[in-house]
Amino acid sequence: MTDAILNAGAVAFQADGSTGTRKGVQVNRLDGGLIKGSKALTFTFDGKRYKGFEGDTLASALLANGVRLMGRSFKYHRPRGVLTSGSEEPNALVELRSGGRQEPNTRATTAELYDGLEANSQNRWPSLKHDFMAVNDRFSNFLTAGFYYKTFMWPAAFWEKIYEPIIRKAAGLGSISFEDDPDAYDKGFLHCDLLVIGSGPSGLMAALTAGRAGARVIIADEDFLLGGRLNAETFGINDLTGSAWVEQVQAELAAMPNVRVMPRTSIIGAFDHGIYGAVERTADHVLAPEAGRPRQILWRIYSKRALLAAGATERPIAFENNDRPGVMLAGAVRAYANRWAVTPDQTVAVFTNNDDGHRTAADLIAKGVKVTAVIDTRPDAPKVDGAELFAGAQVTDTQGRLGLETVRLRLANGATRDVPCGALAVSGGWNPNVHLTCHQRGRPAWREDIAAFVPAGELPQNMSVAGAANGDFSTAAALRAGAEGAVAALSDLGIEAKSADLPEAEDAPVNVTPFWYVKEGKGRAWLDQQNDVTVKDVKLAHQENFRSVEHLKRYTTLGMATDQGKTSNMGGLAIMAELAGKQIPEVGTTMFRPPYTPVSFGVMAGRSVGEEFRPTRKTPSHKWAEEQGAEFVEVGQWLRAQWFPKAGETHWRQSVDREVLQTRNSVGVCDVTTLGKIDVQGKDAAAFLNKMYANAFAKLPVGKVRYGLMLREDGIAYDDGTAARFAEDHFVVTTTTANAVLVYRNMEFARQCLFPDMDVQLISTTEAWAQFAVAGPNARKLLQKVVDPEFDISNEGFPFMACGEITVAGGCRARLFRISFSGELAYEIAVPTRYGDALLRKLMEAGEEFGAVPYGTEALGVMRIEKGHAAGNELNGTTSALNLGMGRMVSKKKDCIGNTLSEREGMNREDALKLVGFKPVNAADPVPAGSHLMNADGEVSAATDQGYITSAAYSPVLGCAIGIGFLKRGDARLGEVIRAVNPLEGKEVQVEVVSAHFVDPEGERLRG
Repeated sequence: MTDAILNAGAVAFQADGSTGTRKGVQVNRLDGGLIKGSKALTFTFDGKRYKGFEGDTLASALLANGVRLMGRSFKYHRPRGVLTSGSEEPNALVELRSGGRQEPNTRATTAELYDGLEANSQNRWPSLKHDFMAVNDRFSNFLTAGFYYKTFMWPAAFWEKIYEPIIRKAAGLGSISFEDDPDAYDKGFLHCDLLVIGSGPSGLMAALTAGRAGARVIIADEDFLLGGRLNAETFGINDLTGSAWVEQVQAELAAMPNVRVMPRTSIIGAFDHGIYGAVERTADHVLAPEAGRPRQILWRIYSKRALLAAGATERPIAFENNDRPGVMLAGAVRAYANRWAVTPDQTVAVFTNNDDGHRTAADLIAKGVKVTAVIDTRPDAPKVDGAELFAGAQVTDTQGRLGLETVRLRLANGATRDVPCGALAVSGGWNPNVHLTCHQRGRPAWREDIAAFVPAGELPQNMSVAGAANGDFSTAAALRAGAEGAVAALSDLGIEAKSADLPEAEDAPVNVTPFWYVKEGKGRAWLDQQNDVTVKDVKLAHQENFRSVEHLKRYTTLGMATDQGKTSNMGGLAIMAELAGKQIPEVGTTMFRPPYTPVSFGVMAGRSVGEEFRPTRKTPSHKWAEEQGAEFVEVGQWLRAQWFPKAGETHWRQSVDREVLQTRNSVGVCDVTTLGKIDVQGKDAAAFLNKMYANAFAKLPVGKVRYGLMLREDGIAYDDGTAARFAEDHFVVTTTTANAVLVYRNMEFARQCLFPDMDVQLISTTEAWAQFAVAGPNARKLLQKVVDPEFDISNEGFPFMACGEITVAGGCRARLFRISFSGELAYEIAVPTRYGDALLRKLMEAGEEFGAVPYGTEALGVMRIEKGHAAGNELNGTTSALNLGMGRMVSKKKDCIGNTLSEREGMNREDALKLVGFKPVNAADPVPAGSHLMNADGEVSAATDQGYITSAAYSPVLGCAIGIGFLKRGDARLGEVIRAVNPLEGKEVQVEVVSAHFVDPEGERLRG
């Protein structure tokens, strides 16, 4: 071990965790780097404690401690080590934390180290070193590409009992705890003139240029350090190191109020209209988030222009046994050495087809790491000082059980040679990160000079690309492209920006000779290391005619791992092209879909969990109802008062009975704001409603309301409500609470698609108006104290089913409807929502002399059952107008949606179900809702079923339970005694068939 590794800059640890020099040292820690060596952190991996530094990732800290084995592959459970240093990592997937905070499938290369971090390997049993499922590797000849398509088809009887359970048990990599996640997640919205995606040299230069021009800028990067590859290289910019230049630029950006810098933020998708999805990891780098702080935030970023500066991903070269822990990408090895002061081993070899691999060798040698060999496929490869060069050679195999020990070379002269090394840095060139450019079906184009695909064709709206993501791999070219890209993007917006003086930086040309895989060897060469896809699998797919890139992907699972093919796709495409005798651009490439990197379900849900799973809507009277001690019930997304208990009432029925009786005897007030309200306006408004409703509306007079029934296309009734005509071209439609959105959506569809020539416009006004039902014999007297005196609301001046625009309480505009769903003299009065609370308080104050009572949804339900009104239980998606006793409402003088199919023979049978009422023969018996109806005698079976009870309640007016429901030929069976049966519990009650109108069947009260 060299002195350079053991000097003071690489703080060592004793076995007890104290600082020392030799004992317990981090065996692979180097000098320098960007980690903060003065702050030591403790973490565990598979239960074993290790030390690391602030600024480490989990991967860099494990490598520093000599840990190469970090995971197992999906199919064969082969040992796997870290391959990369970024989000493209396919192998080193771990479970972080425990309990409710446990998070599977996290890349160790992006997991920021913090004190107390708990990590565990996954997809292994019983341990990482001794995985029983590694036996799969011995059966690899039977588990080739597409084996599941071939194997699980026969015998068919095996699928349910054998194949499916095995597949389900084997599926997945990590595990979850099934405990509730204690952390919070959030969502937010951001707006900018220019979104810069990536903070490498091109991204920083673009943000700097745009920020100085005064544009609103967001620069986002998935790393916790800005700078991209500048943090991983040794070359400088001007007279500064790359990282020092980054710090200088970042400080300037942070001082600009028009610039938002977002590290730890992944742009996961490019969507329509310049909208981008972004996940900001605000507290993944701490043990637990601070109280009130979300762990992650899902941002929706609205950008006028976007500049993609996402850099490039290095690609591997496939050769036999290239998947052993210790085989890594050369750029990653260089990044670990320069940024994290870590080497994967004390002896490293380099295998490359381009000059970039030589840069890795040079940087390692400069840091005192022994480079045993540089193997370059090019015969004219340049020499590297300090390492033996094998030009025109190839790596054909590796040895080592749980980690690399030796690589075997085939030299240019055909001879073989074994080279000892604990790590092999492989570089097959670089692929621009084109993923976001493909999210709207853009297809990249091939560039021969860099042997890679670059963005081309139709990019997402207002997106441009700069730097390595566009194939400009030198630092100088990236800086120039970033500045020019920002100037061009802002110019489109009318913002004048001047490109800053570009700093001096390396401008080396790309020198790569494409080389995709080593053809020598009978063993397996790995392309997709997570999914265990080999070169042989691609060849088999070609042989079996799965040759298009889409078929290749699905047949072999190439590129379907969590890295989305970032390290595997190009190798597979190149091999397929060779087998097909085509060039790579002729074979093409698959397109990429969001998200760019895996996203947790927690951040997708945001706050929408538990009580906030969906929005809670509160009525205008909610605060007043809370003051009265109301009990609330969820009705869709609304919270509605269910009943209003009074002192001394020990059971909810007591409260409900009181509300019903007091309303029927005097007056009650109920908040009905939740009913859907739709404004229908236009010259053809009446004709349009004639199409939507089964009954006629064309001749409805102004100032009148009509009850209406809506049918589905198949003739089934799905909603009822009212339509009030305020002018020749203006109606206000009300719907049930449950179907408010559905009715509006159906009406809008009909307006746009079925009747596009009609002059009619719709708008939902449910939230715009607070509406209250005022019902009971004293309803008019109460309202006369509130409605301004110039409006006549007497029985003659404002009869049943009238409507009008009025004012209340001295000039507040309002709408008044004389409609009743309680069977009493009743009105519904509406005011703009902001006055709802005040109106209710005014109504209750004015009603004190009448003993006015607020009533909730339970009392409302009791009164509507007493009156026989159909509601959601009856409009259940299976009933027709005939079933509901509304057959005559379906007008045959006009056409409407559902009219024709409502005439089907099966919907008009003589023994059709009809809506009727039911009273128990014994007044003390209940009438259970949902009970099936059977004849008074005979067996209880589906064959003898006569119908069912849909709604039931205790009627305080009648002093017994009552119900309504559907009975075969019910309207002809009034007075008959039948049985209400609950077969599951073995219970039955004798009930009498009666009219559904239990209270005031002639309707005298509501017209009085």
